[in-house]
Amino acid sequence: MIYQAILLLPLFGAILAGAFGKRLGEHFAEYTATGFLCLSALLSLWVFFGELPYMEQTKLVTLFRFLDSGTLQVDWSIRVDTLTAVMLVVVTGVSSLVHVYSIGYMHDDPQRPRFFAYLSLFTFAMLALVTSDSFVQLFFGWEGVGLASYLLIGFWYKKPSANAAAIKAFVVNRVGDFGFALGIFAVFFVFGSLDFTTVFGAAKGFAGKTFNFAGYDVDILTTICLLLFMGAMGKSAQFLLHTWLPDAMEGPTPVSALIHAATMVTAGVFLVCRCSPLFELAPVALEVVTIVGATTAFFAATVGLFQNDIKRVIAYSTCSQLGYMFFAAGVGAYQAAMFHLFTHAFFKALLFLGAGSVIHAMGGEQDMRKMGGIRKMIPATWALMLVGTLALTGFPFLAGYWSKDAIIESAFAAHTSVGMYAFVMGVVAAGMTSFYSWRLVFMTFEGEFKGDHHTLDHVHDSPPVMLIPLAILAAGAVLAGVIFEPQFIGHEQAEFWGGAIVNLHEHTALEARHHVPAWVIFSPAVVMLLGLIVAYFYYIEHPELPPRMAARKGPLYMFLYNKWYFDELYDFIFVRPAMWLGRFLWKKGDGWFIDGFGPDGVSAGILDWTRQVVRLQSGYVYHYAFAMLIGVAILATWFMAGGGR
Repeated sequence: MIYQAILLLPLFGAILAGAFGKRLGEHFAEYTATGFLCLSALLSLWVFFGELPYMEQTKLVTLFRFLDSGTLQVDWSIRVDTLTAVMLVVVTGVSSLVHVYSIGYMHDDPQRPRFFAYLSLFTFAMLALVTSDSFVQLFFGWEGVGLASYLLIGFWYKKPSANAAAIKAFVVNRVGDFGFALGIFAVFFVFGSLDFTTVFGAAKGFAGKTFNFAGYDVDILTTICLLLFMGAMGKSAQFLLHTWLPDAMEGPTPVSALIHAATMVTAGVFLVCRCSPLFELAPVALEVVTIVGATTAFFAATVGLFQNDIKRVIAYSTCSQLGYMFFAAGVGAYQAAMFHLFTHAFFKALLFLGAGSVIHAMGGEQDMRKMGGIRKMIPATWALMLVGTLALTGFPFLAGYWSKDAIIESAFAAHTSVGMYAFVMGVVAAGMTSFYSWRLVFMTFEGEFKGDHHTLDHVHDSPPVMLIPLAILAAGAVLAGVIFEPQFIGHEQAEFWGGAIVNLHEHTALEARHHVPAWVIFSPAVVMLLGLIVAYFYYIEHPELPPRMAARKGPLYMFLYNKWYFDELYDFIFVRPAMWLGRFLWKKGDGWFIDGFGPDGVSAGILDWTRQVVRLQSGYVYHYAFAMLIGVAILATWFMAGGGR
């Protein structure tokens, strides 16, 4: 029953908070949803530390028959292996801390029951995704997460910007999910089953085989993997399908932490690692994963350089770090990808919630240009965010150092052209990550205060209910790497992962990384220090220079500040034509043609005809006598003409 409880407790919390929160009070919704999540997190820790070391093979716990239609039979089963256990700890751990944090952050919001119901529903959908044993169940959780994220991003639905961001996230994810659905259809068409065990077991038999897709003979497994990866690109905000992620900052800050740190955006990474038995047999698909991931890491890092919204800087950082995870999987280092997913959850949730603490202290202000010099006023928040920044930038022996460096070294050790591309992009992105991370710290906490001085009088540190989750995450950001490195990517990895991840190559990039040159090992640390020095020069030594650069509005600055103009480009190519077409079909197709010549036209014609007929009903006897006379004349004429024969 322990696995069922982990999955269903958040659902019960969502139902109770949503159905009875207004009747029994906001505190009932807060404490009920949070309590169920904390219990689910404790049970997940028990699975990870108590059962996983003694688990010799994958466990399947069947709940009920989910689908039974012809040859398609799918059970709702909970698949428990190392991948599942890691994701359970990440999802329930971060979610429970976000729930606790939200009690303080949302204490003035009148819609707290609805908020906590959405949070718990989101967590349930994510747990359904990571515990799935079939592509159908995976898709159920996948779409459930998308629905819940739409509700959470648009939580403040009276704000037009929040509504627009929620719709944007929903629509962009539908693009990726279209490919994901096609991939699932192709899996069933080829394998005749959607169960992971059946599909993964039969995958080798289809290596190198082709089938007809869209009129072309294409490699079966490559096509399936690329379609599945298309879904991962949308959910994990990879290059070209990334535009929804920064706009998702319109939701409350706890939502940003939950979506961007450990749950929704990591679903794509989990999908690729879960499907490693398929991707290992599709080298072309792995090359595409590597290229997209490396490009995303570089692209998002460049955009984060000059953003001024504190949450958007961290959002682009998430996008960049997800790129690292994907190109790690692309070079076959799935274990390193999952390790970075694990460590990233701690320091990125810490940074988002820390940013929320800053925003809470500043009375809702998010523009870093209106901050500065508040370190002594909120020392606890500053210290905790400093830990998160050090971990993100890869400071030695903190969480990000172990996982990010392993990814960069693995990319070099792959000894492929795409691996070298990923290595270069990863190193460059690491330098830019250091710059914009320290830029955030310096602009927010150091120097002189640049905002409204009336706000300065009310700046204070957050209450314990918000700081305690930050402290727990900070401990993870410091210790998660050094403690779990042997299990995830070190000498204990074979026993730790078991059969959850498949590496078919004799010498994986993860193992070969131990033999890379010294300059490869030290390159992330060098660029990290370089980024820190440049940020210190501009924002501590010469803080007058950045405003001057921004005022000049040079082409490179504007290109990066406007996010490579992807929003404008998509608006021109897709949004405006779609709006024009929709308006044309509405006004002309539906309004003028269908309604004009259909129901509206017929009804209008009948009304006109009846108005003319009604005019004959004048009420005068001589009018009626005249009409009768005309009728008699017509009848007489008809008979005289022979019509009566």
